[in-house]
Amino acid sequence: MSTPARSEKQLIEKIRRLPAHRVAEVEDFVDFLRSREDGDPPLGQAVTKLSEAAFAQVWDNPDDADYDRL
Repeated sequence: MSTPARSEKQLIEKIRRLPAHRVAEVEDFVDFLRSREDGDPPLGQAVTKLSEAAFAQVWDNPDDADYDRL
């Protein structure tokens, strides 16, 4: 089994052998994984804010007004 330091060195060597455009993809993927680990609340908040307008027609209607008072 590889040690963490050895695995890191192997990964870095693999990345160094990639063409530049692939290194950019690796970096984007690492950022994506990191954001999933961190929970990335600003992204979640932004998505929620953007979806409000789309859902407004469904959420805001007279038939559902009773639920708004709960």
